[in-house]
Amino acid sequence: MIPVSPPATGQAADVPPSLQAPASEKLVLQAHATGWQVYTCGTDADGKPKWTLKAPDAELHDAKGNVIGHHFAGPTWKNIDGSEVTGKAAAHVDSPDSKSIPWLLLSATGHSGQGKFATVSSIQRLHTMGGAPPAATECVAAKLNTEARSSYTADYYFYAPAK
Repeated sequence: MIPVSPPATGQAADVPPSLQAPASEKLVLQAHATGWQVYTCGTDADGKPKWTLKAPDAELHDAKGNVIGHHFAGPTWKNIDGSEVTGKAAAHVDSPDSKSIPWLLLSATGHSGQGKFATVSSIQRLHTMGGAPPAATECVAAKLNTEARSSYTADYYFYAPAK
């Protein structure tokens, strides 16, 4: 699925209020991700087996389907121009699809390189499909430290301060 262009406001029409990018920012890039959410079978605080997100591993595509970057641990997004942005979740809303990972608003925490991602200050993850961890019953003592990959797609919207 190729994302639909957001309205003139720079926000996708279906974005919950808590996930809106700050009004002082403008949309600089949107990308459609296809890939994996990688989980590790480990233990929780009580020593019980539990799936934990290790990292995303996804390609970023433009509206024509061309690969324009990669999304990986950090979370980090790297553009083909060499620029990178890392972020941390600032807000989340459960996906309308109960089998999909949440929608997020992330704040940039670091940058490297010059290019599209050099000035990104906020990132939205919207329209997620899939990506949820395997069933809890599949993380058992015999599978500790093993990985599972869950396919997902999402739309990412990158914002930078308006000039």
